[in-house]
Amino acid sequence: MQASERREAQRHLVYFADPMCSWCWGFEPVITGLIEHFGNRLPIELVIGGLRPGNTEPMSDTMKRDIREHWELVERRTGQPFDYAFFERDGFVYDTEPADRAAVIMKLVNPRLALPYLKTVQRAFYAEGRDVTNKHVLADLAGEHGIDRSAFLDIFNSREARKATLTDFETAQASGVAGFPTVYAGDLVNGYARVTTGYRPLDGLPEILEAWLAAE
Repeated sequence: MQASERREAQRHLVYFADPMCSWCWGFEPVITGLIEHFGNRLPIELVIGGLRPGNTEPMSDTMKRDIREHWELVERRTGQPFDYAFFERDGFVYDTEPADRAAVIMKLVNPRLALPYLKTVQRAFYAEGRDVTNKHVLADLAGEHGIDRSAFLDIFNSREARKATLTDFETAQASGVAGFPTVYAGDLVNGYARVTTGYRPLDGLPEILEAWLAAE
């Protein structure tokens, strides 16, 4: 088998997520657990799905109430921390596109940092109350991973970054992803099967995936 064929046949996970999806924040310890368990034996490819890209309407009181209820549910089920002072803001526009684009940029700049950066953005938004719709905040967060802030902003403002972000959105849609988080397992030769749509705990998941790998 040629090297290119081996790469195509390498089994891996595809993780469809959005940095401003609360259930994805709840799912973050599961992703971390899978990374710790499998290491390089089961790579995880991140695809940014686009939760509310391009939204221009400030959050209404009704929207604040609905989102707060989601956060409270995620916190109860997963134990992940949330900063509820977020809901005291006036005029916040819940546009996920800037954070989506930043996550896609990190995939382009250094794929190994894609998931760590996603976690950093999630924590900044949900647990620290930082405005991750602001490109300068996103650049600061990239700097925490050793990425030059000015270079990051140059890429962020480029047509190429916008196009790559749209490509991720289209990949999620073409894959039939209707919600986040969603995880598929498979390879480019034999295709993919869905592991989960929506949150599920880590318990039992490594064993299921170990059995799948062993059946190769």
